[in-house]
Amino acid sequence: MINAAWGLGEAIVGGLVTPDTFVINKQTGAVESSTIADKEVMTVRLPVGTHEEPVPAGRRRQPALEPRQAAELAKLGVQIEQLYGQPMDVEWVLCGERLFILQARPITALPEPRAALDWTLPRAEGRYVRKAVAELLPDPLSPLFATLALPFWNESMRELMKRIGAAMRIPEHMAMLTTINDYAYYDFGLRALQWARLMSAMPGLIRRIGPELLRRAEARWADEARPHYAGVVGKWAAVDLNTMPSTELLEGANEIVRAAADHYLVIESGILPSAFISEALFTAAYKLLARRKGDPPAVTFMLGFDSAPIQAEKSLYDLAVWARTQPEAVIRLESSQEFSRRFAEHLNRFGHAVYDLDFARSVPADEPAPVLETIKYFMTGQARSPYERQAAAAAAREQATHELLARLKGLRLRLFTRLLKWAQRYAPLREDALADVGLGWPLLRRMLRELGRRFVAAGMVAERDDVFWLKLEEAKAAARSLDANQSVSDCRPLVAERRSKWERERTATPPVMLPHGVRFMGIDFSSWQAARTNQAAGDAIKGQAASPGCASGVARVIHGPDEFNRMRPGDILVAKITTPAWTTLFPLAAAVVTDVGGPLSHGSIVAREYHIPAVLGTGVATERIRDGQRITVDGGAGVVKLNP
Repeated sequence: MINAAWGLGEAIVGGLVTPDTFVINKQTGAVESSTIADKEVMTVRLPVGTHEEPVPAGRRRQPALEPRQAAELAKLGVQIEQLYGQPMDVEWVLCGERLFILQARPITALPEPRAALDWTLPRAEGRYVRKAVAELLPDPLSPLFATLALPFWNESMRELMKRIGAAMRIPEHMAMLTTINDYAYYDFGLRALQWARLMSAMPGLIRRIGPELLRRAEARWADEARPHYAGVVGKWAAVDLNTMPSTELLEGANEIVRAAADHYLVIESGILPSAFISEALFTAAYKLLARRKGDPPAVTFMLGFDSAPIQAEKSLYDLAVWARTQPEAVIRLESSQEFSRRFAEHLNRFGHAVYDLDFARSVPADEPAPVLETIKYFMTGQARSPYERQAAAAAAREQATHELLARLKGLRLRLFTRLLKWAQRYAPLREDALADVGLGWPLLRRMLRELGRRFVAAGMVAERDDVFWLKLEEAKAAARSLDANQSVSDCRPLVAERRSKWERERTATPPVMLPHGVRFMGIDFSSWQAARTNQAAGDAIKGQAASPGCASGVARVIHGPDEFNRMRPGDILVAKITTPAWTTLFPLAAAVVTDVGGPLSHGSIVAREYHIPAVLGTGVATERIRDGQRITVDGGAGVVKLNP
């Protein structure tokens, strides 16, 4: 099938024009059917950017392709499909009488067969949940991340338990990360006697946890964990990676990951619970004691603050505004270095935001193409200024705060002043902290890829990124051999096998909790999870009501940054997770739906800032929703309606 219209292809992919449709017989090249549309507008190129203009009346109902051109294009499409061995979505252009192929990508809308995996528990009495840091790991873990990072995360957890005096009361496996089918899970399983010991120690633990973890949450992160993390990164950034022995490269990688684990645990044990508790307490008190008919929702009091993700968006917007003021010839020639300088400055500040916490996945600093797509969108002038949006949210927040406190007196005034101050302090702090989780990842990836380059030269692996498909002990052994000028084992077949296994596991939808119907202290917590309910069929999906409002549109199922360029203005973003690095897609989105997350996750916060509906934590969105399907998102009810 071929779609064609006058002008540039943006009008088609953006839904601005109904294109001509040609159905071609792949064997004969004959046009079996055609539908010639009334093509009202076309996108044309300007010296800077593009714009839409009316199609001349005499061309609106003329075919954009002649039969011979459609046949030639179909022939090229068949060749591309045969080259890649799968159906491909091909972008093309006709210039005069010549056809040019612009790009080709797999047709992601075609359903993948889902892997039937065995979810046998590592421990029969184990109770496993995909929460906290596991939410930042939506896919199966790479072997190097699983064997390098997870032990450090668990070691940091044990040290925290010792710090608050809980180590003797909690079994070693408790709250530890493990993997099931290579997906990350926390183990919270305890026997009855162990639960009894834990409960007997709870009063003392609470006395320690309050001051140590919550009251000092901001200081523990801003004054201790983050400076230490940044210091470790700075130390290894000053070293020449090209001349460093291979074993030292791994030593540096270990130190960076350990600092990252310590940093994240401070966020998880202090910043995140403080943000959750403070906002939950304020929201409950506001609804119960203060909100009147016509008053704004509680979330209004938390919006409009400056945070790292908002600063990153404003940085891109500033770059786009600057580029729009430059003549095309200047951008291409004299000022290309100036654009590169400004863009490199942005990546240096914000390029460590993670799409996925697994360091085998790229970050904007080393794969900036998705960020450039956002700049291109800002250059069209269609997006609302983030400065304007933030100022409007801040004004609404300040007005709501003033009106609320002005009508309260006595104990209620003191209560709400304190609750509001606490919640508003942690609203932006949570986003700042999460944005820095991958602070060391750009350098870490350079170190590991340098090691991978050496492994390629030694014949151990085929590509430098294959280093991520080795286990830590395998990488250590090879590094020692290289430093000793000894040969290394050929791991290419092993890497290929692991990649294939990972691709198969990736098609599965991991259960949020294992085993199903699990009870903790007699309570079935799994029933609280929307993703736990039966959502295998039906015309609706339930999730967490994360940002209010309703929106209908075309679902764009995005699996990673390599697919960001498929997102068009007005699409509904459907993804497994949305970390701070995904914020670049929110200016285009009419709504957001995810597999993982909840009312206080990053996707929820940003969706509220953009005033778009969000339903998070469905567990099955990327499995049930087809790319290109029309859906309706009710962010207030936490329901996604699947249209036929």
